[in-house]
Amino acid sequence: MKLHAIDITIIALYLLSTILIGLWYRKKARENKDSYMLGGRSLPWYKLGLSDASDMFDISGTMWMVSLCFVYGMKSIWIPWLWPVFNQVFLMMYLSRWLRRSNAATGAEWLTTRFGKVGAGVNASQVIVIAFALLSCLGFMAYGFIGLGKFIEIFVPWDMIKGYIPFNIAPQYVPHVYGVIFTLFAMFYSILGGMHSIVVGDMVKYGIMTVACVWIGFIAAGQLSTHHLNVPDGWFSPFFGSHLNLNWSNIITEVNKKIKDDGYSLFGLFFMMMTFKGFFAAVAGPAPNYDMQKILSTRSPEEASKMSGFVNIILLPIRYTLIISLTALGLIFYHQMNLKDGTGAIDFERILPAVINNFLPVGLVGLLLAGLLGAFMSTFSGTMNAAQAYIVNDIYIKYVNPTASAKKTITMNYIVGVVVVATGVILGFFVKDVNSVLRWIVSALYGGYVASNVLKWHWWRFNASGFFWGMLTGIVGAMISSYLVKLGIISDGDLLNLFPVLFAISLAGSIIGSYAAPPTDEAVLKSFYKNIRPWGFWGPVKELVLAEDPSFIPNKNFKLNMFNVVIGTIAQCCLTILPMYLVLSQKMPLLYTVGILAVAAIILKKTWWDKLKDY
Repeated sequence: MKLHAIDITIIALYLLSTILIGLWYRKKARENKDSYMLGGRSLPWYKLGLSDASDMFDISGTMWMVSLCFVYGMKSIWIPWLWPVFNQVFLMMYLSRWLRRSNAATGAEWLTTRFGKVGAGVNASQVIVIAFALLSCLGFMAYGFIGLGKFIEIFVPWDMIKGYIPFNIAPQYVPHVYGVIFTLFAMFYSILGGMHSIVVGDMVKYGIMTVACVWIGFIAAGQLSTHHLNVPDGWFSPFFGSHLNLNWSNIITEVNKKIKDDGYSLFGLFFMMMTFKGFFAAVAGPAPNYDMQKILSTRSPEEASKMSGFVNIILLPIRYTLIISLTALGLIFYHQMNLKDGTGAIDFERILPAVINNFLPVGLVGLLLAGLLGAFMSTFSGTMNAAQAYIVNDIYIKYVNPTASAKKTITMNYIVGVVVVATGVILGFFVKDVNSVLRWIVSALYGGYVASNVLKWHWWRFNASGFFWGMLTGIVGAMISSYLVKLGIISDGDLLNLFPVLFAISLAGSIIGSYAAPPTDEAVLKSFYKNIRPWGFWGPVKELVLAEDPSFIPNKNFKLNMFNVVIGTIAQCCLTILPMYLVLSQKMPLLYTVGILAVAAIILKKTWWDKLKDY
């Protein structure tokens, strides 16, 4: 299929709009550092929430999730817990407020509120969190980059344009060339306009995606009214036992091999390991990426919580309408699609672009392509903005030019943005596929992040030295695990199973490092405890604060926060599966889901929304 002129026009208009947005907000972004990095902390929570949701609506992740839904059906809703997706619930209930109370501009700057501003340990802790932030940002950029290239290659085969290119491109690098082209658009508007243009660009993209997703939902529902999905028993159920028990033999036999390669056959064990990792990753708080930057950009701690809650509502129904619709069409028309890669193997990540390319009408193709290009660009630009913030705010201004004017700071943001993009693109050339880099980010690198960042919130004796050694041992462990995968000693699927080992190593580094150095300065601890108001193991500090200020009321909301997390996670699951049941016309499960969601919403209105100012 060749793109129709209408589709090309829609895509061109969207790309033009991103350039205009960057130019429009260029002056606004140049006012000062906070205006560029954080939108001047003047943007309302619902705009930031919509933008944050758009950043999570990335093209590579959507391709991956469509392939999961195709293979695992309703049980695929659990696999994104690898991130974990329910971290947004923890942020919504209490962690976003704790983070926003610091008034910091980045995660590294936040550490000064926890450990103080001076000392070798403090400097080391900031260096290590900057290193982690840049590793994760560059990893996500490479992940998005390769996903976009694979996506575009479906619609614009290289044979169509190679005659116009004055040099030869090896077939394996064709996706990378396409990635470079569209990366330049993302780089332009986000570097020029900073957070203001990123948020507005995300809003435009989300509007396009909403229209496209609803449209494709109607098409899928129409096809399902005349076609039966040929899937194994258990595909329509989200529930599972110790084994997956999805047998694709005599339907699409290649799917059984994918299930085996993924390592999800023992689904009960996989789910327990994933939940174990996910809980600690969620309690650790947001990683130093675009999610943290959006939280720090809100106007108040209460709005930070509202923003994180809004992300679930704005993201999940629309995204899963798209996922289940493309999956249904992919199953209906599977034998009419060519999903084989260059080696002759089935590449299930090609389902999304193959369905769009072959079975959607003119106009919708353009809207969906524009929206998915925007999905890549918003994720890429948000991640780039986070990397810029760390390099400029925590390296350049702190160590190189502390008295830098607003003009010099903005100029440095421009330079750093270009360098970061170039680095992300270069790394993208070394990425084998979307799934490999995704597994490394969520299973290995974050395994090294978790322990230190759980302790920093909840244990008074944890200090900057402990943070540094916990992070360092975790990151080194992640690097070693990645190298073992490269050597073929372990598989990608084993990375999740390594999480407890990485967590234990990092936890040991955190505790030993903490006791190897004196406690954090008493004044810093008291200031942090009074301002952030965390719960946890803060007994000695609480006594000091109460001795000075008997009117101080400690945070006693642990049980309420955890109750809300459970209810919020149930609601999040309902928001995920509701559009799937709707498109598939599963009437009774849909009614049950709506009922459970309504009860959860009523409970959270009383136990969370009405108490936001009391926490």
